[in-house]
Amino acid sequence: MLSIIIPTFNEMNNGYLNKIFPQLSQIDGIEVIIIDSMSSDGTYEYAKSFPFKTYQIETTSRAKRLNHGMQLASGEMFLLHHPRSLLEMKGVKYLRDHIEEYYWGGFTHKFDLNHPLLRFTSWYSNRIRADRRNIFYLDHCIFVRKFLIQEIGYLPEVDIFEDTELSKMLNKKCEGLRLESFALTSAIRFEKNGILKHALNNQILKWKYYLKVDHKKMNKAYENKVALNAEYRNSEHKSTID
Repeated sequence: MLSIIIPTFNEMNNGYLNKIFPQLSQIDGIEVIIIDSMSSDGTYEYAKSFPFKTYQIETTSRAKRLNHGMQLASGEMFLLHHPRSLLEMKGVKYLRDHIEEYYWGGFTHKFDLNHPLLRFTSWYSNRIRADRRNIFYLDHCIFVRKFLIQEIGYLPEVDIFEDTELSKMLNKKCEGLRLESFALTSAIRFEKNGILKHALNNQILKWKYYLKVDHKKMNKAYENKVALNAEYRNSEHKSTID
């Protein structure tokens, strides 16, 4: 079985869940697990209207949501599905039917906004970062075999760059592979922050990551004005399961 884990936080106005959930609900032979971070916009309630396993955990760490989902999953392959990426269903079905042929990797990245800088960003993300360096971001929708994730001890529970850390850990085991099927990803951060400004901020964040700046400080800056993955509050560890 293929277990698909989707970490959510206030996603209803982003225009992707109402495409992702209906498509996934029509596919046989998969398990869908939603881990929500105490959304206040109806995301949790919307997820519960589908035949998915739906949970809530209070945290600012997307990695904690993903780990929570993987620990509850029963499939032999985990697909970490970005909540603002729309996968080609033929790619999901192919992965479901060929689990034994893959260890880990991701889908081919593409933005939902046509702009030269964004086309270059996707090209670099696919051809250089993924194909040559074996670094996959979550908006590639990373897939990984259960035994591998258990061997490395799951994701480091940091608030940002958990996908980079995961890729580095998996690279010590084996190379990842990029599927040709697309993960069409929202460019909402670029649209809200300004394309050039956000691209520059991304590069600054990468340098801060290499300089080992505190992950919470980095993510607070990343989420400033566009709180898509987290909203920083006082308590973090309350969990409810339905």
